[in-house]
Amino acid sequence: MPCEAVAHFLILYGSQRGQAQSIAEEICQQAAEHGFTADISCLSNQDKYNVDSEIRPVVFVVSTTGDGDPPDTAQKFVRKIKSKSLPHDHFSHLRYALLALGDTNYANFCNGGKTIDSRLQQLGAKHFYATGHADDGTGLEVVVDPWIEGLWDSLKKTFSSMATSNQQGTDLSDCTQDNNSKNASNQEKNKPDLEETVPSKDGYHEVSISKAVQLTQHDSVKTAILLELDILEQNIAYQPGDSFDILCPNRASEVEELLLKLDLQMQKNCAVQVNLLKNCSKKAAKVPLHITQNASLQFILTWCLEIRSTPKKAFVRALADFTQNGSEKRRLLELCSKEGSADYNSFVRDANVCLLDLLRAFPSCLPPLSLLFEHLPKLQPRAYSAASSSLQHPGKVHFVFNVVEFPARPEHPARTGLCTGWLADHVSSILRPLGTVPASEHLGTSALPKVHVRPRPSSIFHLPADLSVPVIMVGPGTGVAPFVGFLQQREKEREVNQEATFGETWLFFGCRHKDKDFLFREELERFAHNGTLSHLIVCFSRDEPDAQGIVNRPTYVQHNLRLHAKNVASILLKDKGCLYVCGDAKNMAKDVNDTLLEIIGNELQVDKLDAMKTVAGFREEKRYLQDIWS
Repeated sequence: MPCEAVAHFLILYGSQRGQAQSIAEEICQQAAEHGFTADISCLSNQDKYNVDSEIRPVVFVVSTTGDGDPPDTAQKFVRKIKSKSLPHDHFSHLRYALLALGDTNYANFCNGGKTIDSRLQQLGAKHFYATGHADDGTGLEVVVDPWIEGLWDSLKKTFSSMATSNQQGTDLSDCTQDNNSKNASNQEKNKPDLEETVPSKDGYHEVSISKAVQLTQHDSVKTAILLELDILEQNIAYQPGDSFDILCPNRASEVEELLLKLDLQMQKNCAVQVNLLKNCSKKAAKVPLHITQNASLQFILTWCLEIRSTPKKAFVRALADFTQNGSEKRRLLELCSKEGSADYNSFVRDANVCLLDLLRAFPSCLPPLSLLFEHLPKLQPRAYSAASSSLQHPGKVHFVFNVVEFPARPEHPARTGLCTGWLADHVSSILRPLGTVPASEHLGTSALPKVHVRPRPSSIFHLPADLSVPVIMVGPGTGVAPFVGFLQQREKEREVNQEATFGETWLFFGCRHKDKDFLFREELERFAHNGTLSHLIVCFSRDEPDAQGIVNRPTYVQHNLRLHAKNVASILLKDKGCLYVCGDAKNMAKDVNDTLLEIIGNELQVDKLDAMKTVAGFREEKRYLQDIWS
């Protein structure tokens, strides 16, 4: 059989919440349509690639997390390339392109990708395609889609140049089987048995939820729930500060309504095979890898596709082609037009509208199933911080979450967050109020609700190895979760190392009401009482004035940080302590960072720019660490 030369390139991604991975996988899928073969790997899997000697073109897709940091999965790679021992021409052989993801609503836009980009340039690497900077604040697709479209021509030019300079070509080609053979083998896969196993190949484990406790009062604004997972049989190791990915399905009621809207309810149990049409004219058409072949339609809509995702403009434009009513079609076309950007943002993007909402609003729209497969992204797992230590709870892991609620609005009905709402319903049979006997104690293991989880180790968000280093923790609301794990670990370490010197531990916690949503109150007060926690500093943003009529007391965690400015500055500047922040990125983390700059500026008597340089030094030394989300 003749050999067909196929140009190979490498895709490396660093992803925090799955967006960079999803885009990297999309590039990988499109490669074959453009005559390329791509290998793909996460930057954390350093045993699967070696950029030190890589002569193929490399495409990086890198997100940004925290306050401009590379994602956890890219931290080791960044540390490696930042080594001062590397010669200035270390990467002179490397030709690469880089797509950076960020959000202009936050400081240090796309800094995760920019950090890698600038260092590769310093070490002699060369761009074969201009770096892209995609903004989640305005829509990643605005940059991502045209960047990917332009990538292919740049790759062709690069391979042409490389072939001219290196006639051997052995590293750029491979023998591939005839496409007819591949198509024949694909046909053999069309078996009558449905393939409907929840994804497990990516490291997921099915575990029992052995306990579910509501930590807030029933009249609290938010409902916070603590879950205990039994991970003993799976032998899953973790440290406080690590997270766990939770795999959740789409809501059954929403899947059923979507099938009804598409007039496919009678076909929901039919097996689905996804293939490209032979006469397909779309240049970038591809079969999505995340759609399970030979599974039922209902399974695919439940476990494979993010049906709650906000439709991109390209999807809205495609929906217009399948809308019968003239006024409805014109409105959809307006939403995806350049002139309709403001309407798109207010009606679709900012309102968290999903496909089902659009089908409700435009009832004459009846898109084919192929359009959904083309435009709906992969259903991503949701990550939650471990709220426990295995030293305190062997074979168990805890995590806590607020049930996210989206109130009803003209664009959509009231609903809860996809994962948090599903988890709350999923554990309703064993959910108990704080301080009562667990209902799960009366159930056998087989009767307990199950969930699919995957450990997500953090490379840096852990307690310092040196027990004498003082620690400041800032975690309002459910942001306190990893610090409960920190303190459980520290309590056990104190029991084992009674002669050791331990650094001070400060926790700044905040919530709305002392008597309604003071999470982990008894446990935190116990830590404070037995000396595990040196200082428990709390504030309540919605409580009424106390008996003395004091109304100017601290409202938020940053106010308490300011009140204890001298201690904070001393710990960070003099004692070389660590500051950890966990919680909301958009407001709390920004306010805490601003307060920290103020504290450092006042203590050192320097302007804001110099204070920023000092705080940047804390980050560089891994003494100012964040686990934040939007």
